Amino acid sequence: MWARVWGFLYSKYFRFWLKWILRLLTGKCELQRVLGGAEAGARRTLSVLRNAVHVEEAEVEKCVRDVMKAKRIEQKDTGFKTNLHMSLLQISGYKKLYLNVENLRKVPYDSENEEHEEQLIELWNLLMPHENLKARISKQWCDIGFQGDDPKTDFRGMGLLGLVNLVYFSRHYTEEARQILSRSNHPRLGYSYAIVGINLTEMAYSLLKNGALKAHLYNMVSGLPQMEHFHQFYCYLVYEFDKFWFEEEPESIMHFNQYREKFHEKIKGLLLDYNVVLTLQD
Repeated sequence: MWARVWGFLYSKYFRFWLKWILRLLTGKCELQRVLGGAEAGARRTLSVLRNAVHVEEAEVEKCVRDVMKAKRIEQKDTGFKTNLHMSLLQISGYKKLYLNVENLRKVPYDSENEEHEEQLIELWNLLMPHENLKARISKQWCDIGFQGDDPKTDFRGMGLLGLVNLVYFSRHYTEEARQILSRSNHPRLGYSYAIVGINLTEMAYSLLKNGALKAHLYNMVSGLPQMEHFHQFYCYLVYEFDKFWFEEEPESIMHFNQYREKFHEKIKGLLLDYNVVLTLQD
């Protein structure tokens, strides 16, 4: 109860006078103190703009000028200007990245689309370089963890995003992808590689959507987060989930959802750290 009373009094009365005194003592507004005192990355960006600054990339420069004018900050304070510009870019970039990921997720896999089919065949060739795919509709797809003869049915939930992520990991981390595929065929601890990969796409997407990836991306990228950075996070999930699965030694694949949720909670816990960066290294 007292905590709530203190919180009310602080927000309504004491905070104003505290800010006023600090401005007199330092000659700087609150925004200047935050931007000048925090290291680059998530801690600075999240603390500065916690109250939803809605600014698009093209408006960042004007927004910086407006803030400096409103706060009576001299133009010669280049450090403040640079830091605010970077923070605004990161925030507008996060929103733009989410929209790009969402748009790709909404694209259904189309077997009549030549580009879609080429990516699917590339996935096979990357993972199974010594075995030819005998037909487009084939039970061979089960060898890399799809559920049936035609993989397109497995992309219903995540659309083209699921395929693009699988191909990205296999293209940029080919040896790791092949090793994980081999491990997924373990006689006791095996799992469906492609299906789990698509499931991890959903995990990465949901973390991006609910804002949980902000600290990671703000620490990883000093400017605009790009689709590349989302794919890199996905690669981290695939690699770490495989390690997690074998360390946990589930009784059977029937317990997948239970262990998937446990892994999800682990990742969410890591993302709470302001200094977090979750990527694999080339």
